[in-house]
Amino acid sequence: MDHQKVLELFDRQMRREMRAEGDGSRIERDGPVLRHIGTAPDAWNAVVWSDLDETTADEAIAGSVRRFAELGFPFEWKLYGYDRPADLATRLTAAGFVPDDEETLMIAAISDLSLDVTLPPEVRIDRVTTPAGVELMVTASEQAFGENADWLRHRLLDQLANDPDNAYLFVAMAGDTPVSGARMDVNEGTAFAGLWGGGTAPAWRGRGIYRALVAERARIAAALGYEYLQVDASSQSRPILERLGFAVLTSTTPYNKAAS
Repeated sequence: MDHQKVLELFDRQMRREMRAEGDGSRIERDGPVLRHIGTAPDAWNAVVWSDLDETTADEAIAGSVRRFAELGFPFEWKLYGYDRPADLATRLTAAGFVPDDEETLMIAAISDLSLDVTLPPEVRIDRVTTPAGVELMVTASEQAFGENADWLRHRLLDQLANDPDNAYLFVAMAGDTPVSGARMDVNEGTAFAGLWGGGTAPAWRGRGIYRALVAERARIAAALGYEYLQVDASSQSRPILERLGFAVLTSTTPYNKAAS
């Protein structure tokens, strides 16, 4: 895989040409800035791409702060390691943004992945197609990450109600107990499917469940005609993904701004 070529393709298809996610969301272009505007409860609001330099960055930041203040939404500025100017992170912090944990943008050509993974015999992977299944995914997420996942419930229920054919949602079950969950976003007209939310309850880690969820989604993405998988990987998932065949392309950090 040509890393630079794939990163350029990702930047064009998944950032500059991004399509809105969720019911009622839209993409808004404002000169050198592209925003994702969501209106549903817990919808995603963000600056997803920018083309700035030292002379334009501060006004672009101030313009986005004003715009989301008009809408009354908190939002994030999704900063990638190659974004310019080089001190954009410092400028965002000076404007009142708070950085979240840095993640790693990892991408793999599906054809290069090692997908021979075996689940523990007592664990199965179920496709989620109902609100009851969403509750199991939410429970698995809260156990895995140790934080409230109401936002995830709203997102998944919205997806099942408004775009069920593209809701690729999965929960790993040990009997009646949810132990891990994950989802996949397919991006029509692009080469990329995105893997999100993979997290396993602490007592079940190290047994191949995360890898099996990656493999399950990779097989589906390949059957749908996608060439690459993309993950914003945490420090925990990065080594697992590297062993499966994912490559590190850059960093990504959300800079968050509260509603004004």
